[in-house]
Amino acid sequence: MQNEEGKNMDLYIPRKCSATNRLITAKDHASVQINVGHLDENGIYTGQFTTFALCGFVRAQGDADSALDRLWQKKKAEIRQ
Repeated sequence: MQNEEGKNMDLYIPRKCSATNRLITAKDHASVQINVGHLDENGIYTGQFTTFALCGFVRAQGDADSALDRLWQKKKAEIRQ
């Protein structure tokens, strides 16, 4: 819900899994959020990052590594890194 100024007034905004688009509920204690840093052509951190959220279901299936790799390859092509 937003007020007249356009600010978000909700107390809790659930995250979505980057791999499966499932909602990450407050009770999903196995979920993780990972920030992957962006590098320049010399391999120096630029101060920018991309955030990925993985739900506990993906981690329990053992697909977190392949899901994160697939998501990063797709994002890397978008940002041309």
